Amino acid sequence: MTGEELWQAVLAQIQLSISPANFATWFKNTGIASVKGGEVYVSVPNSFTKEWLEKKYDKAILKILHSLDDAIKEVKYIITRPSALKIDKRKGEQSWLAQDQLEFDELKVDRETNLNPRYTFENFVVGPFNELPHAASLAVSKNPGFVYNPLFIYGGVGLGKTHLLQAVGNEVVKNVSSKKVKYVSAEKFISGVISSIKNQKMEAFKTQYHQVDVLVLDDVQFLAGKEKTQEEFFHIFNSLYEKNRQIVISSDRSPKTIPALAERLRSRFEGGMLADISSPDFETRVAILKAKAAERQLVLVDEIFEYIASNIQKNIREMEGALNRLVAYQKLQNQPPDAQVAKRLLKNVVLAPTRIATPNKIISAVANFYDLKEKDLVEASRKREIVWPRQIAMFLLRNELKCSFPFIGRRFNGKDHTTAIYAYEKIVREYQQNEKLGEEIELIKRLVYET
Repeated sequence: MTGEELWQAVLAQIQLSISPANFATWFKNTGIASVKGGEVYVSVPNSFTKEWLEKKYDKAILKILHSLDDAIKEVKYIITRPSALKIDKRKGEQSWLAQDQLEFDELKVDRETNLNPRYTFENFVVGPFNELPHAASLAVSKNPGFVYNPLFIYGGVGLGKTHLLQAVGNEVVKNVSSKKVKYVSAEKFISGVISSIKNQKMEAFKTQYHQVDVLVLDDVQFLAGKEKTQEEFFHIFNSLYEKNRQIVISSDRSPKTIPALAERLRSRFEGGMLADISSPDFETRVAILKAKAAERQLVLVDEIFEYIASNIQKNIREMEGALNRLVAYQKLQNQPPDAQVAKRLLKNVVLAPTRIATPNKIISAVANFYDLKEKDLVEASRKREIVWPRQIAMFLLRNELKCSFPFIGRRFNGKDHTTAIYAYEKIVREYQQNEKLGEEIELIKRLVYET
């Protein structure tokens, strides 16, 4: 396998596990500069990217490369401009031009609005699982500020929330060019608040948001626990709402199950239209795959589409990642793969080992969901904000792993087994009566089994 093929495979798998924005930010203009023995040299465009890949993605990259070629034992990162990557036939090194890698469509954004023009209603596949959010988004784009304000779309990872949000913005820009639209991720909004406080430019920061006609905020769940950011967003939200300016928000969960969210914000979110996206059915998954393949000029037999749709059932982004592998093959071979080749190329994607729960994963997931540190969860504390999540963790250890009560007590700072029994029975009672708790536990279980 050449260096180019190796890196295409790495990109295809990495893309499954991170957001499109992170993928575009950290993997643009990267490539394999050379493969020498068991060492792979990855070319990166600058020192910042080099440091980030070494700290955050090195283990994942090495694991993927080693799974493709077990002779690879180490990955090193070198700063090289894309144009400097050349094939050195004398040394027999496997090198390639970085600009030939998968296209980073996520980067083709409008600097004014932050919108990606590829996200439109025309190329959004509608099915039973997303009819309501699609219809609400379309209605909002035609009459922003006066129907479904705010529009809050929620659902699992990789189901098309970002596509819908940006489609609203792009449609407004297309129909009413005078409307000022701004798309921003919650992470970038948080970063903007922090930077503005540090540089004493908060008024200027707020002013830029007060002037927009349509504000699109993605992944609002990341505001949880960020009190100052929530306060500033609350004031921006009110200012826009009072002027009949449209607000569109996405989250991976409903407002009532976002932990550490100010009640006044939760109330604002629930005051508009709530629309959830569920997992697509088989027929819709096949339709989505065919639409995405057509966009990439990839011609495949129906057997391949059905194979992917049967094996990847809950994440559209993962299906796109599978298609990207086949696109890479087509570019390299100048022909699309047949069914047998496609199944071989996708074996690491569709035959990934089933993720299982462990005590550590459950404790980590509960801490992450409630925005706590793991040590706070397991150490002695009588604060309600600690006790309640701890009881849920004990419940999940018993319910999911059938751990004994003495074992559960020991995992939480050596507590007596009666404490674990009390916690388990309390959550069982609450679970049967409290719909919100049921949603929270299902979301935590998703964190446990999908990571």
